[in-house]
Amino acid sequence: MSTSSLPTTPDSATAKTVTEATEPRRRSGTGVGGRGFPSALRGGGRVAGLDGLRTVAVVLVIAYHVAPGPLPGGSVAVDVFFTLSGFVITRLLIAEYARTGRIGLGRFYRRRWLRLGPALLVMCAVTALLSLTLPLPLFDGAWTAAALAAVSVVNLVRAGEAGPYSDLTAPLSHTWSLGVEEQFYLAWPLLLLFLLRRTSARKVLAWVAALCVLPLLWRLALWDPTAAHRIYNGPDTRADQLLIGALLAVLLARLRADDPRLALLRRWAGRLCWPALALLGLIAWQIPIAGASAWNPFWYTAGFMVAALLSATVVAGLDLVPGSWPSRLLSIGALAWVGRNLSYGMYLWHYPVIRLLSDLGVTDDQLLPMGMVATVAVALVSYALVERPLLRRG
Repeated sequence: MSTSSLPTTPDSATAKTVTEATEPRRRSGTGVGGRGFPSALRGGGRVAGLDGLRTVAVVLVIAYHVAPGPLPGGSVAVDVFFTLSGFVITRLLIAEYARTGRIGLGRFYRRRWLRLGPALLVMCAVTALLSLTLPLPLFDGAWTAAALAAVSVVNLVRAGEAGPYSDLTAPLSHTWSLGVEEQFYLAWPLLLLFLLRRTSARKVLAWVAALCVLPLLWRLALWDPTAAHRIYNGPDTRADQLLIGALLAVLLARLRADDPRLALLRRWAGRLCWPALALLGLIAWQIPIAGASAWNPFWYTAGFMVAALLSATVVAGLDLVPGSWPSRLLSIGALAWVGRNLSYGMYLWHYPVIRLLSDLGVTDDQLLPMGMVATVAVALVSYALVERPLLRRG
């Protein structure tokens, strides 16, 4: 998830002048200078602060799943992941389009598969094996959940359950969010490419902004206490959280480095980053999201968008103001390394690891520290033996 830098030469200013004078504008109206996205190739690598944010988010999810009492809204970390994923993926797609005039869909899907698929299949296979070979109560029938998780449809199954969640997906219920993301990865590049080819870069920004509103309107139309599972797990009802991240990526790609609007955005992103982080922490601490509460009518309609906007504010601050104290804190080497290399494996494995420790008799007061250590250990193995070798091949 990195961006490339524009090459510079001693004659770059002259070459730019000649190019701008002679290169015809594209029919779509995007023009020259990055095809309407002059800052799409800004920067030369990953943003360490965003990697550190991944680490904080995945630790919050694990703590929430082990001990939800102190953190009733800990699942807001998943909302952060959604917005961050939409931002990073769209930034990559826009950068490729600005550089080449196309998006290599086959290459994109191949890299997404190599990044996510093999590790997921290994986790599903281990879970199914535990279910079939050992008398573990919490893994009873887990082979069914493993099969559903392997094809990324756990969220669709959960969305169709009107009453309490069944035991069908329980052993790997955390993979519902992976299903939402992977379904977004399938659809979004196609839709974005269609917009890039059919309209101007300015109108692409307007279209993505309009698309962000549709899931909110859809949730308002669907809302009923019996529709909570449908809204929480549906790829359509959670799409605005990924699209708001995508909108931020398109906006930053549209603004030139000398654009005063970018300076204004940078200034306010730096100022609002830490309050947005604090509000997300307050949500995790005080607002019960997954269970029935007085917050449900708000959270299951407008709340998801509020969380996405707060997350996008944090992402913008970390990306645009690397010298701010939230960015410096989240860019600490260990935090950034874990977020870059282990966060996916930690999220993938923490649920079966915790259930296995519970089946083995680990007490509640020891479950969080032991679960965290065991999760990091298994994630390291997954990274070293599965994820990293395949990414190098890809």
